[in-house]
Amino acid sequence: MPLALLALAIGAFGIGTTEFVIMGVLPEVAGDFGVSIPTAGWLVTGYALGVMLGAPIMTALGTKVSRKRMLMLLMGLFIAGNLLSALAPVFGIMLLGRVVASLTHGAFFGIGSVVAADLVAPEKKAGAIAMMFTGLTLANVIGVPLGTFIGQSSSWRITFALVAALGVAGLLGVAKLVPDLPKPEGVHLRHELAAFKNIQVLLALAMTVLGFGGVFAAITYIAPMMTEAAGFSDGAVTWLLVLFGAGMFVGNLVGGRFADRAPLLMLVLPLAGLAVALGLFTVTAHGKVAAAVTLFAIGVLGFATVPSLQKRVLDQAHAAPTLASAMNIGAFNLGNAIAAWLGGVVIAAGFGYTSANWVGVALAISALLLAFLAEALQRRSHNVAVNPVPANNLSTIPANEAYRTVHS
Repeated sequence: MPLALLALAIGAFGIGTTEFVIMGVLPEVAGDFGVSIPTAGWLVTGYALGVMLGAPIMTALGTKVSRKRMLMLLMGLFIAGNLLSALAPVFGIMLLGRVVASLTHGAFFGIGSVVAADLVAPEKKAGAIAMMFTGLTLANVIGVPLGTFIGQSSSWRITFALVAALGVAGLLGVAKLVPDLPKPEGVHLRHELAAFKNIQVLLALAMTVLGFGGVFAAITYIAPMMTEAAGFSDGAVTWLLVLFGAGMFVGNLVGGRFADRAPLLMLVLPLAGLAVALGLFTVTAHGKVAAAVTLFAIGVLGFATVPSLQKRVLDQAHAAPTLASAMNIGAFNLGNAIAAWLGGVVIAAGFGYTSANWVGVALAISALLLAFLAEALQRRSHNVAVNPVPANNLSTIPANEAYRTVHS
């Protein structure tokens, strides 16, 4: 794998750390600014909304410059946002810093996925994408726990200053290691937008929303689920999240390894397994060992689909995949938001913390059904292309069959 992928992975590590570390230091941030925990929660919500809005806007702006230069500009904006958070004198400025940093998230992963795929042979695209996403998964294993520890034991401002330093490392890596690949000739914003007319692109985005949403239906409420149902201490939740992050890391490597060889299989099997694991979690969440094992499995199965889905979007968008790729990253965050809300609805209805897992089961099964639908449509399209029915031969087949052929 080219060294340029290391630079992309470093940037992904920084972005993943800043996205999730706020959850670990939220009480400290709230205390320093004198706001309530729910008010401080806007630092999480604001980031998620910024990712969804920033993905199309920043990617659209990026069509005017080379992909390498846009990646560097995004890293510069990421550094500025995290420094603003680290130095914020009031809560409003902290929130602004979070939003500024979030604007880079979707576009960086979207453009980075295209660059990573262009750096390798066609049969290695998913592996290259997975290598970049390794930075995101490692952030949950190393960056978030370490940042949380520093924020709790010293100062959360140091945590965000260190995340900004990761951004500097990512910027220097992109500048030094990523080749300045020329933009495709004749590709403009209208071509990027045209990709969304392809039903396969829309189905892939929907699979991302539902599939990864299934994961977050459970993970959003993992702290109360593990302390109330499994009997873990509050301090053990951090290490359970590290275990989940390790599962994501393994799933990403497995998905990247086999997605190029068997793309459909690496969608269907993990989604089916995820639905089963989430269903089992309603039972295993009541035992410490069983809960830990299931949590790791959810991480593996949930992230094993990511390289396949990202590659599927790139392949289906053809010559203009950048905006669709970035929107797929936004789809992850949309799925997270929807799943967290639905999980909260069933918990508030009095069904208990583990009931959020059933929401995850429903979402994962929905994504699985969409995968089968997408494959059926693709095969049908391929058959029509290979065996078209000549118009002058329609009279030789039964009328009802000719009608179906024309209107299909």
